[in-house]
Amino acid sequence: MSGVREPVVANLITGFLGAGKTSLLNRLLAQPALADTAVIINEFGAVGIDHLLVQSVDDDVVLLKSGCICCTIRVDLKNTILSLFERVRRGEIPPFSRLVIETTGLADPAPIIATLSADLMLKYHLRLGNVITVVDVPNGAGNLAGFAESRRQVAVADHIIISKGDLADAAALTDLRQQLGRINGAANVVVLDEMGEPSQALLLDTLNDPASRVAAVAPWLGDDGGQDHGHEASQHGTIGTFVLEAEQPIAWPRFALWLSMLIHSHGRKILRLKGLVDIEGAETPVVVHGVQHLIHKPLHLPAWPDGVRRTRIVVIGEGLDRNVMQRSLAAFCQPGQEAQPKQAAQ
Repeated sequence: MSGVREPVVANLITGFLGAGKTSLLNRLLAQPALADTAVIINEFGAVGIDHLLVQSVDDDVVLLKSGCICCTIRVDLKNTILSLFERVRRGEIPPFSRLVIETTGLADPAPIIATLSADLMLKYHLRLGNVITVVDVPNGAGNLAGFAESRRQVAVADHIIISKGDLADAAALTDLRQQLGRINGAANVVVLDEMGEPSQALLLDTLNDPASRVAAVAPWLGDDGGQDHGHEASQHGTIGTFVLEAEQPIAWPRFALWLSMLIHSHGRKILRLKGLVDIEGAETPVVVHGVQHLIHKPLHLPAWPDGVRRTRIVVIGEGLDRNVMQRSLAAFCQPGQEAQPKQAAQ
């Protein structure tokens, strides 16, 4: 290899036990465009078998030892990732263009994302791509109601794949979609049965690719320009989605100060934050996004995805008060004329 080396994009596939993560991974890896993908699989149990179910890849599949990837073996995950790059350097495996990490069904993805985003050695090799969460129709609603891990897997997703729709009736599918929307209204939701071929864009189109950046951001805003993300606080604890808005362009220093104070004030309560910012003096938006206290480097978009020029920030969090946060945004970004927050859809 020569020249400037681009970091490999690391995508995360998560979802509760039995949701269909490995099945989705198999169908993605079967596509020629995704052939140069390395895979790390984590399992929770004494004997791992999921890696045996992953076909069409050989040496680039690594099974982590037993344990939950989110809380007990993040060092193991780091070492495993680094060992893959070392094996490439030694010529033992071919170079790969992307990495997929499949978590155990009991994993909270947020600490994993934090590890990938904050560790200096990993940041040299990787940059975070998409978080893909698989939720199955027969068990998804029950898992969301009963397990915090399932809710947090949905909360941090960029894409939600609804699986096994052929095993439930239409009413169950509709109910599940509504529940998912109340937790994470900014995710792109796709219903995929066992015979369907998942889009390779799940792994290829990310914010890291300038050519697909606008398309990757568009789902955040929803079909109505980002005003339909309800604030749910009943069936799923207090995890919900809402949108903060500002009508006028914002001076970047003031916005950066507000964002910093917001993150420090709420910490882990903010599961995901992403949106477009209308910056004073700029014709096109700046993308901000992060997980918990980690905010990624802001990115410029070549155009407004929906043609609507307005700051819109989707916040997915636990126990947060939208009105308080909206007032603080108005106070920092529009001094002297507090914005009137729009009530989030219930």
